[in-house]
Amino acid sequence: MSVRKIGIVTGGGDCPGLNAVIRGTVKVGLNRYGWEILGIEDACMGLIDPSYRSPHGNRLMTRDLIRDILPRGGTILGTSSRSDPFRFVAEGSSSEEDVSDRLLQNFRDLGLDALISIGGDGSMAIAQRLFEKGIPLVGVPKTIDNDLGATDQTFGFDTAVQTATEALDRIHDTARSHDRVMLVEVMGRDAGWIALHAGIAGGAHAILIPEIPYRAEVLTREIRQRRVQGQPYSVIVVAEGARPVDGEQSVAGQVLGGMPQLAGAAQRVASSLQAQVDGDVRVTVLGHLQRGGSPSSFDRILATRFGHHAAELVAAEDFGKMVALRGSEIVSVPIAEAIGIHKAVAPQSQLVRTARAVGISFGDAI
Repeated sequence: MSVRKIGIVTGGGDCPGLNAVIRGTVKVGLNRYGWEILGIEDACMGLIDPSYRSPHGNRLMTRDLIRDILPRGGTILGTSSRSDPFRFVAEGSSSEEDVSDRLLQNFRDLGLDALISIGGDGSMAIAQRLFEKGIPLVGVPKTIDNDLGATDQTFGFDTAVQTATEALDRIHDTARSHDRVMLVEVMGRDAGWIALHAGIAGGAHAILIPEIPYRAEVLTREIRQRRVQGQPYSVIVVAEGARPVDGEQSVAGQVLGGMPQLAGAAQRVASSLQAQVDGDVRVTVLGHLQRGGSPSSFDRILATRFGHHAAELVAAEDFGKMVALRGSEIVSVPIAEAIGIHKAVAPQSQLVRTARAVGISFGDAI
C-alpha cells in the first residue's frame, strides 16, 4: 500500500495541545510526504456521515488552516464524546446502534489510506476496534487525566495541573482572609493525578483522590487541629472521582451513548464538614476551566513530537500502534496494550509519600 491520503480525528473531551498535534502531523505529512490530509469533523461524526456540518464539515488540511494554531486551546476539528460508531445514538433516537460498517464504507469512499486518531482511553478503545475491523490506524494519547496506560505522560495534563495550581494559589488568599475551609474540585475521573500534582504544587492541606478513600471524621479532626495551632483556614483538593470509605463516587447522571458524569464530590465533603467545624465551608468547582486555554510549553512540545511520530508510523505502515512517551523518548506501542492498562495513582508511590511527609492529609487515617 502506498499512502496518499490520510484522515485525522480528535475524539473525547477537548484538551490543551490538540491543535499542536494536528499542526505537527499536517506539517510532516505535507512537507515530507506530500499527503492529502482530511480533517474529520467532530470525532467520528464526519466519518459516520460525511455530509455532517458543525460548523465546517470535513476539510482538507492546508498550511493556512494550521497557521498560528500552536498556542490555541481546543481543536480546530471539533470533538465529541458521543460519536462511538459501535454505540451510536442518532439525533432524536432513544437507542444505541452499531454503525461501524457504515463508517468503514465511508472511509473507503473518501479515498483514505489511513487514519490518525487522537484521544483518551475511550477513543483509543474505539480506535482499536476500528483497526480490528480493517482501518489502517495510528493512535495519539490525549487526556488531561493522565490515566492512559503505556505512556509516561499525556499532553494536556501539564496544562491542566498548572491551571489548577494557579486556582489554588488564589483560593489560599480567600481562605486565609476569611478563616474558611475551602474545597477545590478538580477533574481526573477515576485517577487522582491532577489532584495529587496540583495539591502538592498548590500547598493544599488535604488531597482526596479516588485511589485512597477518605473518612470525613479524619478531615474534621485535622481541620480542628489546625485551628488549635493558630491556622484557622484549610484548603482541600478533591478529585471528582474521590469517594468516602464504604461509599461510591458522586455521579450526576449518564446520557445514552456517553460516560457517567462525575459531579458533586467536593460538595459531599463540604456537607459532611459544615456541621462539624467552626466557620464557613465553601466549594469551588474548576470544571472545564482545566480543559481550555493555551497549552504549556511542555504540552506544545510533547504534542508536536507525538504528531511527528504518528505521521512517521503511517509512512512506515506500522498500524495498530499508539505513540507514547517513555522517559525522554517517543516510542510506539500496540493500542491494545495501551487500553489494557489504567494508570492510577499508587497509594504507596513516592509522590504520595512525599505529600504525606510535608504534612498533606489524604483523609485516610484516624
